[in-house]
Amino acid sequence: MAQELITLECTEARALGQSPSRYTSTRNKKSIRTPNRLEKKKYNPNLKRHTLHREIR
Repeated sequence: MAQELITLECTEARALGQSPSRYTSTRNKKSIRTPNRLEKKKYNPNLKRHTLHREIR
């Protein structure tokens, strides 16, 4: 399957004006399950808690 590299960025830190945490991950390009931007809960070390991270392009 065709995998592509994506970058996930914290949405809550950006709203608070702090530096957002970023993670890299892969996703299947041709998957019908994820047609939109991918969202995952990941740990943000700046906020010291798990937050929602959304795919950026």
